[in-house]
Amino acid sequence: MAKIVLYMWMSLDGFVAGPDDGPEQGLGVGGERLHDFLTFEGADHPGSARSHDEVGTAVMAEAMATGAVLTGRRTFEFAGQWGGDHHDGVPIVVLTRSAPAEPPLGHARYVTDVREAAAQAKAAAGDRDVLLHGAEAARACLRAGVLDEMALQVVPVLLGSGRRLFDDMPAEQVELELVRALDGPGMVHLRYRVLPTDAAGGER
Repeated sequence: MAKIVLYMWMSLDGFVAGPDDGPEQGLGVGGERLHDFLTFEGADHPGSARSHDEVGTAVMAEAMATGAVLTGRRTFEFAGQWGGDHHDGVPIVVLTRSAPAEPPLGHARYVTDVREAAAQAKAAAGDRDVLLHGAEAARACLRAGVLDEMALQVVPVLLGSGRRLFDDMPAEQVELELVRALDGPGMVHLRYRVLPTDAAGGER
């Protein structure tokens, strides 16, 4: 069964973008430091990204092997809608509070309910996983109980300000299980499984 997996590169102090992020500066001021290990071949979009080391290359290959993308609208728009193709023409489900009148580019669709967005992305992915993008979308999926795993690439830098991955979360404990830890040059790649909880807040 398809899993929804968040892939995120973050600073040691928890930031996934620097301050003043926007359409012309998707990672904010100083946020490009988080992607220093990547080069882009031919076009500046995720499907063209290449890592400088074997571990990073394996993680990128895993992310690009996903069968669908689930993303927040903010991330989607700041990335120029990836020109309509994130990687390999896979379907893109865009989580948004309200769908604009103009349809998105390429293989994307707008969905306003987080559980419905997750269900559509999983159905579109078939027997492959779903790549989740965006801090706000990640928090929405975590709150709704539809986020299965998190693949976090921890970059050895303190950005100090910007957009944090886990800001504005409810005061509830979320248990994780570490399923993988890989050492890359100057970076640690961690993968966690989100442990499900019952209505009383206990682990099942």
